[in-house]
This record gives sequence, C-alpha cells and structure tokens, in this order.
Amino acid sequence: MEYLALDSDSDFLMESYSSLDLNGLGKGFSECPRVLSVLSSVLEGTVLKNAIALDVTKKQKRLTIFDGLRPPSLCIRQYLERIFEYSSCSPSCFILAYIYMDRFIHQQPEVPLTSLNVHRLLITSVMVAAKFIDDAFFDNAYYAKVGGVSTTEINRLELELLFTLDFRLQVSIVAFQTCCAHLEKEAGGYQIERPPVKLCKLRGVAARKKEDPNDHALVRINRCNAV
Repeated sequence: MEYLALDSDSDFLMESYSSLDLNGLGKGFSECPRVLSVLSSVLEGTVLKNAIALDVTKKQKRLTIFDGLRPPSLCIRQYLERIFEYSSCSPSCFILAYIYMDRFIHQQPEVPLTSLNVHRLLITSVMVAAKFIDDAFFDNAYYAKVGGVSTTEINRLELELLFTLDFRLQVSIVAFQTCCAHLEKEAGGYQIERPPVKLCKLRGVAARKKEDPNDHALVRINRCNAV
C-alpha cells in the first residue's frame, strides 16, 4: 500500500492542497487555512445531528475519558483556530486528525461525537497527527496548555486514542484524497441539510497570539464517572 506522502505528484492531491490551503507549514500562514472552516462546519453539523438524535430517542450515550462535564466556552471553529495558531502544525495535520477521529468513532458505535467530547478528541488527534507527519512539533505539556487540559490528562487521552486505533496512524494517499473531497462536499451540505434522527458518525472515510495558552481550560470529567 502507498501511504501518505506530502510530496506526491498526484494532481488530485495538489488540487486538494490548494483548495483547502494545505500547502506549507502553520507558521507560514498570515490567516487561518480554509481547512479549519471546512472541518469545523462538518464537525459542528455532526455534533448537532447527534444532539437532536439523542434528544429524540432519549438514548444514553456511553461516557469516555474524552467527555467533559459541560461544553467548553470556545466553539469548534475557535478551538481549531486556537490549536493552529499556537501549535504551528502543518494544515495537513487537521485532515489526519479528522481521519483519526473517524476511526475512533467507528471503533465505538455507542460513542457518538458530541459537544462534550469533540474538543478533547480534536486536540488529541491533532497532536498525534503532528507527531506523525511534522518534522518539528511541541511536546504533550505544551499541547495540554493549548487545549485547556492538564498534562496528565492529555497523556491519558493520547494513550486512549492510540490503543483504540490499535496504533493505526498511517493514512493512504487515496484515503487522504477521499477525506479532502468528503470535507468539501459535507461542509456545503451541512449548511442546508435538515438533521435526521439517526445518530451520526464522521461520514465519508473508515505566528502565536499574545493570549495566554492557559485560558479556556476544559472542564474535566472524573475518570470514575466514565464507563
């Protein structure tokens, strides 16, 4: 199998890079790349659909260590922009993060994406993606501050994600291309699509600010409350 190579000569891959602003490193952007707005639109749509479905069916979701006690004050887009601006990771990390989240959710059908777990899944997935494909990256303690969690917690979240994925971090070029096309399509669809009752998975694929990175800490859920 041919795995993700950022120097691939695939025309489709290059078009995706251009459309989603995936070229270059995070610190080379004066503005946030388009992939952040596209990804946030898709994730917000999925979270909304699941919230409606859970409300209609009155079904109780299984809690995990990714669940907080209440939704963070930052919306998904603000959180993505915060991660990008503080971490300076390559924009492609957000594509890989989406794929990792998709794999995580599909491994646990009883754990839908919600406003209580999406932020922790995002920061953990982006951190793991940066470690996997970027030449330079920050350590867990730094990502913990960016994400608003403790170092101990992000270490636990990373292990939970890796073991749930069975350490499958490689992404084929085809999967990467498919994910880019899927995000483009879904981002437009969520703006006009009426949410169905069925619980949703992530469909379609199996320079620093002066702001204190300690702001916007997430509310932690006690481990003993997780099933």
